[in-house]
Parts: sequence; structure tokens; C-alpha cells
Amino acid sequence: MKKTFYSNGKLLITGEYVVLDGAKALALPTKFGQNLIIESGNKKQIEWKSFDKDGSIWFEDSIPFESIIKKETFLSDKIKNTLVEILHEAYLLNPKFIEESEGYNITTELTFPKFWGLGTSSTLINNIAQWLNIDAFELLRTSFGGSGYDIACAQKDVPILYQLENGKPIIHKVSFNPEFTSNLYFVYLNKKQSSKAAIASYYSKQNNISEVVKKIDKITEAVLVADNLKAFAYQIEKHEMIMSDVLEMQTIQEAYFSDFKGVVKSLGAWGGDFVMAISKENPAAYFKEKGFPTLLTFDEMILK
Repeated sequence: MKKTFYSNGKLLITGEYVVLDGAKALALPTKFGQNLIIESGNKKQIEWKSFDKDGSIWFEDSIPFESIIKKETFLSDKIKNTLVEILHEAYLLNPKFIEESEGYNITTELTFPKFWGLGTSSTLINNIAQWLNIDAFELLRTSFGGSGYDIACAQKDVPILYQLENGKPIIHKVSFNPEFTSNLYFVYLNKKQSSKAAIASYYSKQNNISEVVKKIDKITEAVLVADNLKAFAYQIEKHEMIMSDVLEMQTIQEAYFSDFKGVVKSLGAWGGDFVMAISKENPAAYFKEKGFPTLLTFDEMILK
């Protein structure tokens, strides 16, 4: 019997890094995501195949049930090890999917190029949680780690205000469709950033983070009520400067786009994946000249 599950990708507009310490974060689910297709198999193993957006296979392997139960590690196979870890934690939460099965043929299908960083892991974790009827946030916590905002986006079809209180996710649906969305663009920086590495770096640089959280909370609240482009851009620029001090890093605009007539903001882990560009004119030609040809409009990217 064939079962299909789907989860949305994500972009974090405010609160990157400090969302881990309880800051309010504005997160937007994307029109792009990932499918998980489950079919019956045999040999007490999973035949796994992962397809990229262009139809190419980016991962394919057989995973014995015994490897999942024991959380076996495989030399020089980081993707397989990560997948086994996720499945092992899922097994601890619901062992029946292995105990009561002869095997599975499992396929994943991304609707975005996997290097875009829109949530290859989070959409997989949420899809597995849907399949096995387990808590996706718990599965994330025990396997991959992170704040969980990406899991919330995977599950919600509208913008959300996301916050951790005593480690528990608080999710509020919000309205974010200002009249200036036609001035918001998303640009891919041609490299994927490791969330795990970025979070570890952030924790090593924390200093008086509670004051920073208060400032970011105010900015997130101001962003949600900004009724014109200038007010929105001002808050976004302020957010970048605060996080630049915390991370002891140049803003992406200072590093790459100092001559840009507008505002550029990192989204999620600094230094990779997508950035948001705020511009009165379509900046596609500017970014293409800089070597960044992948640009999407707000309407092309964001689920509404």
C-alpha cells in the first residue's frame, strides 16, 4: 500500500541564532518542499532512494532494519549515518514500524534543488513523523537538533511567529503580506551552510544574550506591523547590525554587497543559503553581475 507525505520548506526572516535562546522569530513556509513516498518492501530492510528537483538521484542505498535498531555507523557515508540516526530515533518513539514490517521501499522527492537550504532535513524529519504518527519536534530534538522553527514551517501553510519557552515550541499564526512584498526578493548565495556548524559557532560567541533577545523581540514585533518599505527596511538593517555584533562577523551586505542600493539580510545561518534583498527596483541584474543569478520574488518563494 502506497502512502505519500509532504512538508513545506522554510525561511527565517528574523531571529536567526537567538531563536535558540527564546527570541521571537518570524518564519515563512515556502512553496517548495519535499515528498516522502512509502511502499511495502521485503528482506527486513529499507530500499531508500532520494531524488533532487531535477529528477537526479542524490542518495540511494539499502538500510537493514538491524542497522536502524543498533544505530550502526558507516565509514565515510555521512548521509547514510544521518538517515540511520533519524530512523533510529524514530524507532525508539515508535518501534512498530520495524517490528511489524517485512520491509519498505521509500522514495523522497524534493521540489527545490537540495543545495538551496530550504529544509532538506526538516522536511524529511516532519514527513517521517507524519508517517509514524510521532512528535516531529521530539524527533528533531533527539536526532538533528535545532530550534524547531523549520518543523513548524513544515507543518503550517501560513507565516508564523515562533518562540521557545522552557525548550517548548510556541507557535502563533500571523499575517505577513504587506503591500511592499513586490520589493522583497530572495537571492541564493551559491553555497549551502551547515546549520549544526553555525549553531556551534553561535554558542561559542554568546555574551549577555538576554539583552540581545529583548532587542530582537522588539524588531520582530515591529517588522510584523511595518506598513511601509522604509520602516520595514530600517528594522531589518537594525537586526543585521545587532547580530553582526553578536556573531563577530561582517553583515552579508558589508562583505559582498556594499554598493547595493537597498538592504540585504542573511536568512538563517550566516554566510550561505538565501538572503533577502529589499529593493525599490528588481535587482536581478545587480546580483547576476555579482555572480548570484538565482533570484526569486516573494510570490515565487513564499506560501500564502
